[in-house]
Amino acid sequence: MPLPVPTLPEGVDPAWLPPEAFRPLGERRTSIRGSGPLVETVHGEVAAACRQFGGEVVRGDNTGASYDLVLCQGGDDDLGDEGYTYERAGATTTVTASGRRGLLYGLFHVVRLGADAFRGTCPREVHRPAVALRMLDHWDNVAVHPVMGQVERGYAGGSLFWRDGRARGEWERVRAYGRLLAACGINAVCVNNVNVHETEARLLTDRIGEVAGIAEVLRPYGIRTHLSVTFAAPVVLGGLPTADPLDEAVRAWWAEAAARVYAAIPDFGGFVVKADSEGQPGPFGYGRSHADGANMLAAALAPHGGTVHWRAFVYDHRQDWRDRTTDRARAAYDHFAPLDGEFADNAVLQVKHGPMDFQVREPVSPVLGAMPRTRLAVEVQATQEYTGQQRHVCWLGPMWSEVLRFRPEGEGGPAVGESARGGLVAVSNVGDDPFWTGHPLAQANLYTFGRLAWQPDADPHRVLDEWIALGFPSAPERLAAGLRSLLHGSWRTYEKYTAPLGVGFMVQPGHHYGPSVDGYEYSPWGTYHFADRDGVGVDRSAATGTGYTAQYAKPWSEVYESPATCPDELLLFFHHVPYGHVLHSGKTVIQYIYDTHFEGVAEAEEARRVWASLGDLVDPARHARAAERYEEQVRCAREWRDQVNSYFLRKSGVPDERGRTVY
Repeated sequence: MPLPVPTLPEGVDPAWLPPEAFRPLGERRTSIRGSGPLVETVHGEVAAACRQFGGEVVRGDNTGASYDLVLCQGGDDDLGDEGYTYERAGATTTVTASGRRGLLYGLFHVVRLGADAFRGTCPREVHRPAVALRMLDHWDNVAVHPVMGQVERGYAGGSLFWRDGRARGEWERVRAYGRLLAACGINAVCVNNVNVHETEARLLTDRIGEVAGIAEVLRPYGIRTHLSVTFAAPVVLGGLPTADPLDEAVRAWWAEAAARVYAAIPDFGGFVVKADSEGQPGPFGYGRSHADGANMLAAALAPHGGTVHWRAFVYDHRQDWRDRTTDRARAAYDHFAPLDGEFADNAVLQVKHGPMDFQVREPVSPVLGAMPRTRLAVEVQATQEYTGQQRHVCWLGPMWSEVLRFRPEGEGGPAVGESARGGLVAVSNVGDDPFWTGHPLAQANLYTFGRLAWQPDADPHRVLDEWIALGFPSAPERLAAGLRSLLHGSWRTYEKYTAPLGVGFMVQPGHHYGPSVDGYEYSPWGTYHFADRDGVGVDRSAATGTGYTAQYAKPWSEVYESPATCPDELLLFFHHVPYGHVLHSGKTVIQYIYDTHFEGVAEAEEARRVWASLGDLVDPARHARAAERYEEQVRCAREWRDQVNSYFLRKSGVPDERGRTVY
């Protein structure tokens, strides 16, 4: 039986799958061939579109009949589970897939093409994902945390999965979410926070049925469910005296726990683990390595085909700010690079894309080029913890594309996106908000992540055009051009009015929203800028600083080592320089700070004006929500400008050469 298309609760935005996006498909005659649960998902999508727009769907092949679209499971085994072919000859468009997910992805390819899928001719194209695992990590708490709330670093309302200590059970909304994810190519979801608290820990054992309920709803969209677990589970859940990964009783406990999980969820994806990080327990407490810890869990999962995702976010969060030799940026490399080759085949080391913590500008983590014998996953953050918290527009596609195209060994070596054998992972920006992501335009980040995870070398601007065409079908050029202008440069705009030249942070401690230039300067978190009366920035050179630049292979170790060759946008991340230092652009550092902060505010004000001008072309609820957010963005941008500029005027004593108001 065809799977019905989920019904959205009233007032919930359809995001990039509005009914109108299915019109070209729904007006035509389609044949669906094949069997299995995901074929039933495809059948349900086509049938719903045909009911709405007057087309016809036929199951199987009526000999001699003609069709506008043929969706066929079977054929080329080389396509794998997720690949498909697409071609158009004569008056028929044909999508063929051999695997269970491929036909679903092929269907959504047709939806993306719109009317173009039924025009002209197209020779056979082969489409398959470059990356096997494309996952969202939800930092959702089952029970409301007294500080972090229902969703840690969440800016889109509550959790889709949990509320007040239990599963929400609102399955139509979860199904609709799975459908959106499948349409952009995401195939895995971790349903709970990596900071596993007491209530969440029990999802592994006596509450696994609640996770199984989520998995059942997501399965028809080709999505495997993963679970964050605490390394201390044998102690806190099993009553053992130790969680030592080399202890046989501990290993047996994990093996039994994994077996119970797979009994409840046969296609379970695996565990996500944050260990020895920001207070979470881990193998260091037993004198063991992270490879020891990860391999213990990998052994428990291996008989069932599961994977452990072991996060590399390990550093000293009790650093003495007086100590300039300890460098948080070095930590992941220092901890993990020596372990290359020691991790099991089904253990994935999940590495943040930069060495710090999802800042608006960071270099690519050197770990991503230092462990060729280890399966690495690249972790990015769709939730905008440090990029405006979905109150500011900040489309991150260009940032992620820069990371995925970066070549750690120089031009002759592979790009990060090519070597990410463990997958691509994003911290989700989704909640139970009617617009899914808080700010309606933040939906573009979620869609872009999915499409870049499928094809890391894709042009992010082309992906953005896809999102616009789907989410605003039949948009007049004025609307499409307006949306492009709002989003294309929004990352750079946000960077201009916040922390300059890669120095990072300068945010309010704790919640991380809004400016506080010295907010973390004397904290134990390792997040310093070292501004004084003479200059600003962190000396991470090998010659005179922390030695961080030496963690890179050539040519990058040489490029980053000297202020003369370091890219301007990363200068203060790698070097402490005088305010009068002249950038490659010809400006001094201090004048660059003044200019970019004034420019960033002007650009935010112009974006607000552009969005207001599109009011007659956008759904009123969407427009009102984004207009409200733009007001806050402009207010906050002005605060950033005035605090940062005033801080550096008072530190340096150097006035703005253009005589603008600095307080």
